[in-house]
Amino acid sequence: METPRLLFVHAHPDDESLTTGATIAHYAARGAEVRVVTCTMGEEGEVIGERWAGLAVDAADQLGGYRVTELTAALAALGAGEPHYLGGAGRWRDSGMPGTPARHRQRFVDAPLEEPVAELVAVIQDFRPHVLVGYDPNGGYGHPDHIRVHELTTAAVAASATLAWPVPKFYWTVMAVSGFVDGFANLGQPPQDWVVIKPEDFSFAFPDERVDAVIDASAQLPAKAAALRAHATQVTVAPDGRSMALSNKIALPLWGVEHYVLAAGERGSDGIENDLLAGLNFR
Repeated sequence: METPRLLFVHAHPDDESLTTGATIAHYAARGAEVRVVTCTMGEEGEVIGERWAGLAVDAADQLGGYRVTELTAALAALGAGEPHYLGGAGRWRDSGMPGTPARHRQRFVDAPLEEPVAELVAVIQDFRPHVLVGYDPNGGYGHPDHIRVHELTTAAVAASATLAWPVPKFYWTVMAVSGFVDGFANLGQPPQDWVVIKPEDFSFAFPDERVDAVIDASAQLPAKAAALRAHATQVTVAPDGRSMALSNKIALPLWGVEHYVLAAGERGSDGIENDLLAGLNFR
């Protein structure tokens, strides 16, 4: 029987754990081959706390290298093997948010699209994923590198359609409205210095009527929490394990249910899918 293979393409270290960590751990625990491809080293990230603050871009500019160790530990917690950087570690630099200056190495958003597409097509043809996961057109919340990942994965899946391994199913990971509502109803007790806002204040939440797959991987919440804790320069997990925060200290639910939109391929059920592999045959 063929082993299912899933490929997750993310912009920066920690993205894989934030929106797809439970799903990755879920399929890894079921014996699937799961690979995460990360497109940049996350050099422009804001550092939480003082211990590693000197690594930041406005100091030693060594954060990207340190985040390799964080990503390695996070993927180990999720059961997803070692890091794979698109084009090799350091090929493209974290672009930062709009207005971030270009520095000494080509930013991901500045690379001619055909270059990262060629690299990802090569990964697809080598790994032969049954499922590929990328981002929606807004990249979840509008980060330029996330939008670039959407463009990249869309183009690479299209280019692979005429090659030896066309991708059977292509999904976007999305943060659905119901995820915010349910998550905030079970937020637990975030630290007192965190800011708790209403779920409707997250303008980038994705409409539930457009969601095609809901993966309930709540059993893998401990693995997801461990992966997020590994990204300590970027994410803080509350002591009770029910919420997390980035450097802005806005409390976010620690989701065990993750949502997806089927961007290409055939739906595996009449209604909402509960398995990204639904409809695929493994012999």
